[in-house]
Amino acid sequence: MSCEIFREALSARLDGETGPLPGEQVDEHLVTCVSCRSWYDRSVALRRSFLVRSAPAVPDLTDRILADTPAPPREKWGLRVALGLVGLVQCGLAFAQLLGMDNAHGGGFMTGHLLNESAAWNLAVGVGLLWAALRTRAAAGQLPMITGFVIVLAVLTTSDLIGDRVTAGRVLSHVFLVAGLALLYAVHRQHRLRHQPGPDLADTADDPADTTITTRGTLALARPHPKRGRDSQRPTGRHHAA
Repeated sequence: MSCEIFREALSARLDGETGPLPGEQVDEHLVTCVSCRSWYDRSVALRRSFLVRSAPAVPDLTDRILADTPAPPREKWGLRVALGLVGLVQCGLAFAQLLGMDNAHGGGFMTGHLLNESAAWNLAVGVGLLWAALRTRAAAGQLPMITGFVIVLAVLTTSDLIGDRVTAGRVLSHVFLVAGLALLYAVHRQHRLRHQPGPDLADTADDPADTTITTRGTLALARPHPKRGRDSQRPTGRHHAA
């Protein structure tokens, strides 16, 4: 039998495929045929040289990268403390209503269940502000509700002031709610800046137009465009399997 058929089988063995001859017969031929054994050894060495090679020497840029990488923004605890204090004030106003110690919110038509309902709302807002001060990510969920409430309350309070249907003390009590909304927005913005994701090269490799280059010192950082179109395609590696 010609050595060509054995070398074809050996080539298939190198590629992990099934050869034209049984493996035992090929091994027996390698023992007796010096030419095929030499050819097989050179083929193994050649294939290994393509698959395994020494890594090229590269400079250590660790210190340089760490020096030019911007530090994460420091968390401003003052905003969270102020938001917590406003939340405590809101809770205090609610308890004052429930215990009948708040004359600004009592009297007139604000009696009975309506007074209790107002106190429950103030208590809920106060607890929500306290929770956002402790867990800043919760601020995003409270912003739409409290913003809508403050807008409607401002319109109604203005109308009541014009019609002389509200006291100055009651209007001043709403200042804490407005301050709480402003602090809630500031805490939410601070949370977003601290948890902003870094560069995602997989998202921008296919579309260079959506990449902005920020240069710091001698390093250029590629950052994806903050807005993603509704119809834009996600990278294949991020698709869920069907």
